Amino acid sequence: MKDIVITGSVAYDYLMTFPGYFKEHILVDRLESISLSFLVDTMVRERGGCAANIAYGLALFGVKPRLMAAVGQDFSDYRQWLERKGVDTSAIYVVPDKFTASFFANTDQANAQICSFYTGAMANAVEQSIRDLNPPPQLVVISPNDPQAMVKFCRECAELGIPYLYDPSQQLPRLNAEELKTGIQSAWALFVNDYEFGLIQSKTGLSEKDIIEQIPLVLVTLGSKGSRIYNEGNIIEVPVFPPQSIVDPTGVGDAFRGGFLAGYSFGFDIPTCAQMGALSAAYCLEQRGTQGYSFTITEYISRFRTQFDDQGKLENLLSY
Repeated sequence: MKDIVITGSVAYDYLMTFPGYFKEHILVDRLESISLSFLVDTMVRERGGCAANIAYGLALFGVKPRLMAAVGQDFSDYRQWLERKGVDTSAIYVVPDKFTASFFANTDQANAQICSFYTGAMANAVEQSIRDLNPPPQLVVISPNDPQAMVKFCRECAELGIPYLYDPSQQLPRLNAEELKTGIQSAWALFVNDYEFGLIQSKTGLSEKDIIEQIPLVLVTLGSKGSRIYNEGNIIEVPVFPPQSIVDPTGVGDAFRGGFLAGYSFGFDIPTCAQMGALSAAYCLEQRGTQGYSFTITEYISRFRTQFDDQGKLENLLSY
């Protein structure tokens, strides 16, 4: 299996539910003075953060990813949880006088979300370096993190010749055109949703053609329409995996990445990797919290084959 390092946020998620619809309370002609407070029914605290979520999803397959992130003094319980699940936390940097980053998500009855993110110890991620990783990884995932840390890690990977998957998503509003171009120009892969793909083009002035010609693998998730993959001149459409129920959309994209990277780690072809991402996303969607889902490999393979034909490849997952 490939040695994968996942950089990005580690956070506590505060997940709330609003018993109505946000759209009914937003006045389009008053957006410049918007002032709203939503009384929520429930709130739970879950373990989260993009990097930790991806690492968790990857570890479910027996892969042992290395997690590289800056966390606060309140991380000890979270570390124990991740290590029990099979995540290597040796590259974690604990900032003693700060708290771990926090994500606040309010979800309405249409599964629309209004979110906020408190940086906390994540602001110190720029003090870390890919150069300090021993041994050097075979792939680095650069997911949402302190913006300057993201830029730094992209440059270091390029200088060291380490392939990286660029996943700017939630930090797109904070990254300027040149910073985004730095991330794109040397990336092995770009993972974004459809809106983010358009936003990158708008901010950088690069066209869709410019981007897909620069990067060997561009994967764009399309919500209920599945995902579209641009892979060295080929366009591949992968449908969603039908969930048994929809409980909580938080972390579904991270679960997709975990499943995809598991397939990549085992050497599967890109369409199979994306199909694995789709199934992992369905598992996440069916449970509350970003790390609330689980499965045995036998269960996973059996369910995968109800929608996709792996031609026997997934049997390799049983080796670990």
